[in-house]
Amino acid sequence: MIRYTLTRLGLLILGLAVASVLIFVSLRVLPGDVAQLIAGAEASPAQVEAVRSSLGLDAPPWVQYAEWIGGLFRGDLGSSLITGTPVAAELWDKARVTAPLATLSLTIALLIGIPFGILSALGRRRAGGTALSVGAQAFAAVPVVWAGLMLVVVFSVWLGWLPPQGFPRAGWSDPGAALRALVLPALTIGIVEGAMLLRFVRSATLQAVGQDYVRTAAAKGLTRTRALLAHGLPNVGLSVITVLGLQVAGIIVGTVVIEQLFTLPGIGRMLVADVASRDLPKVQGELLALTGFVLLVGFVVDLAHRLIDPRQREAA
Repeated sequence: MIRYTLTRLGLLILGLAVASVLIFVSLRVLPGDVAQLIAGAEASPAQVEAVRSSLGLDAPPWVQYAEWIGGLFRGDLGSSLITGTPVAAELWDKARVTAPLATLSLTIALLIGIPFGILSALGRRRAGGTALSVGAQAFAAVPVVWAGLMLVVVFSVWLGWLPPQGFPRAGWSDPGAALRALVLPALTIGIVEGAMLLRFVRSATLQAVGQDYVRTAAAKGLTRTRALLAHGLPNVGLSVITVLGLQVAGIIVGTVVIEQLFTLPGIGRMLVADVASRDLPKVQGELLALTGFVLLVGFVVDLAHRLIDPRQREAA
């Protein structure tokens, strides 16, 4: 297990290294000039060059990359070219909105996907199971933005239960208002991701129903439902763990869109604003932090599979 963990950790570090190169190169080919933006539209070429030199943007690309990576080894994600604020501090501040939003969205997706996926599989020959399956197909195909707009119309415009946009200035010092501001965005992501998870859980459960060990348990006197719950669900759970890694990545991507729609001061909204202003050090740090989080989730999923599934340990 130790050898496997070290191998996966090495692959995680290698993935981060490759991601850092891709992020750095891709940002350098974007149009626009942050030095021109800071100097102003009426600045002379000499003034723009002076700003570029003061920011270190005139150094060769490999020198800029080396300085950035050197800072990462010291725990420094860099500083904003425009405000001078450390990127790590801004990420921590914005994560106080994005992390609860992602957690709440994942919780809603799990509450929708797992129990209703199992019910849909068990009731596949009944009207309820068919309705759940059709509903999951429909919601999984709905664009996140459209789902958010419909929820705003229902819960904010018609019923007036929840705020349509924004986040309280007091932040989490007023937890009730902060949580109410996150309910609609989390529902938007959670319903769409939950519908996708429901479809997968249904397929995995139907596959487990046809396995020999479930049929054998049923032949020994258990009902098919009890045989599935006792012997089939552990194998379904292994498959669900894998999908959850992909779900987390999908939720992180979804927060970028949803934070724009609901004007939430999170990482996704900050990232879009920094790309528009060509604040390269901030964008680099934000993208690398998000990439590292997704890779870390994959690392944890791999270890969980290894610990839970005895077949992998026996094969090793």
